[in-house]
Amino acid sequence: MTEHVATSNGFRTSLLEEADGPAHNPTANPTMGELIATRFSRRGLLKGALAVSAISATVAPAALLTAERARAAGSSAFSFGEVEAGVDQDHHVASGYDADVLLRWGDPLFADAPEFDPLSQTAESQSRQFGYNNDFVGYIPLPDAENPAEHGLLVVNHEYTNEHLMFPGIVKIVDGKPEVAPADKKRVDIEMAAHGGTIAEIRKADGKWQLIRNSPYNRRITATTEMAMTGPAAGHPRLQTTADPTGRKVFGTVNNCAGGVTPWGTYILAEENFHGYFMGELPADHPEATNYKRLGVPDSTYEWGRFYDRFDVSKEPNEPNRFGWIVEVDPFDASATPKKRTALGRTKHEGAESIVARDGRVVFYLGDDERFDYVYKFVTARAYNPQDRAANMDLLDEGTLYVARFDADGTIAWLPLVLGNGPLGPDNGFVTQADVVVETRRAADLLGATKMDRPEDVQPNPVNGRVYVMLTNNTKRKDDQVDPANPRAGNAFGHIIEIAEADGDFAATAGRWEVLLRCGDPSVAEVGATFSTETTRNGWFGMPDNCAIDAAGRLWVSTDGNSPKATGRTDGLWAVDTEGDARATSKLFYRVPVGAELCGPTFTPDDQTLFVAIQHPGDGGEDWEGFGRPSYYEDLSTRWPDFKDDMPVRPAVVAITRQGGGKVGA
Repeated sequence: MTEHVATSNGFRTSLLEEADGPAHNPTANPTMGELIATRFSRRGLLKGALAVSAISATVAPAALLTAERARAAGSSAFSFGEVEAGVDQDHHVASGYDADVLLRWGDPLFADAPEFDPLSQTAESQSRQFGYNNDFVGYIPLPDAENPAEHGLLVVNHEYTNEHLMFPGIVKIVDGKPEVAPADKKRVDIEMAAHGGTIAEIRKADGKWQLIRNSPYNRRITATTEMAMTGPAAGHPRLQTTADPTGRKVFGTVNNCAGGVTPWGTYILAEENFHGYFMGELPADHPEATNYKRLGVPDSTYEWGRFYDRFDVSKEPNEPNRFGWIVEVDPFDASATPKKRTALGRTKHEGAESIVARDGRVVFYLGDDERFDYVYKFVTARAYNPQDRAANMDLLDEGTLYVARFDADGTIAWLPLVLGNGPLGPDNGFVTQADVVVETRRAADLLGATKMDRPEDVQPNPVNGRVYVMLTNNTKRKDDQVDPANPRAGNAFGHIIEIAEADGDFAATAGRWEVLLRCGDPSVAEVGATFSTETTRNGWFGMPDNCAIDAAGRLWVSTDGNSPKATGRTDGLWAVDTEGDARATSKLFYRVPVGAELCGPTFTPDDQTLFVAIQHPGDGGEDWEGFGRPSYYEDLSTRWPDFKDDMPVRPAVVAITRQGGGKVGA
C-alpha cells in the first residue's frame, strides 16, 4: 500500500516519492541492507533454493515431485501470453483470459440498499454499499456449497479514501493549482462509512461471478462498527477512554490494508496507517508521548478530529492505543462482534497470512509497513482443531509474538516479544504484557530486530515450505548505511526475501534467508536488479507489495508505485518463478489503469478464478504525459471502470478467469 499523504497539489494522494513513509525508527539496529551487503560480500551472489531437505518434512510428496520435475525441465511454471507493459486508461489481462469487474465502490450489497448516486452520497447509503479503495481480498468457500470453488464469501478490506476523486465540487483551482475545500461533518461521515470491510456472498454461474445481493451473510464493517478488545491489552488503563472506561470496547477500524483468512474460516482486517486519523497535540511529558512518536501519531492527514473528539489526542489521549491491531471477524455470522486481537501486537500492520505448523499450532506472518521497521510472526499457544470450529474462535488471544533478526550469515532468529525477555521489563517501562503489545515497535527495537525496507505482505507457501517477504522500497536509505555493492542506497524499487524455517517447521524460532529478487529495470546497470535473463522488458517490476501463493505453490506478486514517471508502466500482477533454472523469471499477467495500484490477489481453491483489487484508479494524473495535470472528480485521467461521463472513477474488485475454463496461469 502506498501511504496516503497530503501533497503539494492539495490532494490526499499517493506518490512514489512519499511511498516509503516518514520513518519513525530511531534505533541503531542493523538494517536489512547492511546485512545483505555483509552476506553478499562474504558469499557472492546467492543462488538456488533453500533447505530442500528440511522443507520435505512438511510438503506433500506429490507437490515435491511436481517441483522436482519443474527443476529438471528448467522451464517456467507459468504458461500465458505476457501483457505489454505500459500506461493507459484501462486495465489489461493476458490473452485468453477475461477480467470482469465484480464489485465497484458504491455497489449496493443489500436488497434495500440504494443504487449508487455520486451526486447524492450519504453515510447511510455508503454503509449499505461497497466501500472505497478495496485492498485485501479473501475467498471463503461456503461449507454447504455444491461446488465450494464456485460459491463462497468474498471478504474485502477498504483501506482509505481519496476525497478529491470521490466528491464533486470540493476542488477549486487557485493560482493555477487545485485545492481541496475543508471537510464538513457530512463528508467525514461518508468517509468513515467508506472505510472498514465488506463481506459479500458470490456465486459463479455460466462462467461469470455474481453478487448475491440479498444474502444473509452480506455485511459492511465501518469506522463506527462496535468491536471488542481481547487479549493481553484488553481492559488495560492505556486503552480506557471517556466513551469506554472499561478499555474493552472500541468503535470502528481504519486503514485496513492487507489481511488474511484463518484456517477456521474467519476474516482478518489489519490496521495499518492509523496515525493519519489523529490530530491535536500531547504535552511533551505525557506518558504516551514516546509511544506515539514512535508511530507518528498524530499526523492530521484526516480531519475527523474536528468533529469527533476521539480522534483528537488532546481530548482523548488514549484513543490511538485502540488502533493498530489485527481485527478478526466471523463472516458466517453477520451479527458477530469483530474482535481486535491484541496478542498479535500493535504496529502498522500490512496483513496477517497464516499456516498450520506441523504440531497443529497456527503461525501468522506480519509485516510492519514503514521503512526501517520489522517483520513479525505470531504462534498460537494451542493447536488448531479442524473438527471443531468453535474451539478455534479465540486461538488468537494466546500465543507468542516474535520479531525477526536477519543475520549476516544467512540465518534468521525469531525473538520473543514476551515480558521479562531481556530488556522487556519494568526498567524500560514494560510492567505487563499489555505494555509490550501496546508498544510492540519499541519492544522490538530493544531486542535488536533488523530494520527492513517497508515489509508488506509476508506469505507462507504450503507447497515448498518457504516464506516470502515483500519489501516495497526505501528511498531514504543513505550511502553510509550500506555497503555500496548491495543492496542499494536509495532503494526505490524494493526486493523480495525468501525464508526457510528450521527443519521445515513454520513455528521454529530459527531458520535461513536469502534474496529471491532485487527489483527494478535490469537493463539499467546502476539499478542492480537480479531478474533472470529470461525476463522480458515487460516482465520486470518494482515496488513489490502484496503477493499470493496459488494451489500449485506458485508465487504471484502485485506492485505499488510503478508509474509513468518512475518506471514507464502502471502497477500490475506478475507471475514469478521460484524453482530451478527459471528461478527469478517474471512475467506480466495483468496491469491496472493509470493511477491505480493492484492489491489483494487471491485464488479460488481450484485456481480457476483470480480475484484482484484495483485501488485509487485515476490518482496522480500529472504523472502521466497522456493527461499531464492533477486528476480530480471533475477532471479525471480515467473514468474506469464505467467510462461514463456521469460516473467518477471507482475502485473495484475484478474476477479473472480463463476463457473456456481451466487454471489461471497454467
